[in-house]
Amino acid sequence: MRDHSSATAPTAVTANRLTGLALGALGVLAFSMSLPATRVAVQQLDPWFVAFGRAVGAGLLAWAYLRFTGAPRPTRAQRRRLAIVAFGVVVGFPLFTSLALIDRTAAHGAVVITALPAVTAVFAVLRSGERPPPLFWIASGGGLLAVLFFLGVGGAVRGALAPSDLFLLVAVLLCGLGYAEGGALARELGGARTICWALRYALPATGAATLVAAVAHPPQADASAWSAFGYLTVVSMFLGFFAWYAGLARGGVARVGQLQLAQPVLTLLWSALLLGERVPAASLGAALLVLVLVVLIQRTRDRTPASTPPPARDPVHG
Repeated sequence: MRDHSSATAPTAVTANRLTGLALGALGVLAFSMSLPATRVAVQQLDPWFVAFGRAVGAGLLAWAYLRFTGAPRPTRAQRRRLAIVAFGVVVGFPLFTSLALIDRTAAHGAVVITALPAVTAVFAVLRSGERPPPLFWIASGGGLLAVLFFLGVGGAVRGALAPSDLFLLVAVLLCGLGYAEGGALARELGGARTICWALRYALPATGAATLVAAVAHPPQADASAWSAFGYLTVVSMFLGFFAWYAGLARGGVARVGQLQLAQPVLTLLWSALLLGERVPAASLGAALLVLVLVVLIQRTRDRTPASTPPPARDPVHG
């Protein structure tokens, strides 16, 4: 019996890690199509309606999930931290990417978004009080400089950053903040509950903003724009987070988190295949350079000792 138990335990651990990698890859795949879908939606729908309307739809789904699972209400301190999560990933990132992609291609946005893992790592370090080696900060600064250099060489900068590029940079900063705070809070609430409570508490604000946007610019679009909006609501804002957080919980943050490096490359691929956008060599070069720097960031941070408790588990993910 002892031999049987010792033989099956590693198998179960391996299976759990493989499941985590599969779920993490599914989450990355879902997020990688967010920029192309946003680009399609904002060509016909008001960007404010796209940003806040998708949050309202996802918020209603989150409310149903929380009621169905009987999730306990967060404490007052947790609600304050959920406000940061909501500000970053529920409001900030959708709004500023929607505004940017009115006149920027999804491929252009994908190169800027390449810096997101690096920004998330920096906020996580600041949030956790870690003391990473100098290489971490060198690589982080290099990633930002590479993105800014891409904007300049690509003609986006003529003496100053264009508004759309500023929107993309703000989107990356806010999303990184929301990811880092959400990752820390998920250790207490669980990943699915963290995003669901953030969506739920944001509903009054996102609902009001959606109503104002709909009155100011009544939504009128064809099937392609509404399909893109539906994808952003159900997949990018809701189910994608479920798969991503479940993968992190099962496969480990360090291991599964590396899959995020493939997201910008996939976004460039979808931009070319689905939207027919041209991906210049400079864009690919800038994206690959930032990816190399992000790998350095992740490896230097992985060597930093951590004393954080394991993440809480959501009922449906075990």
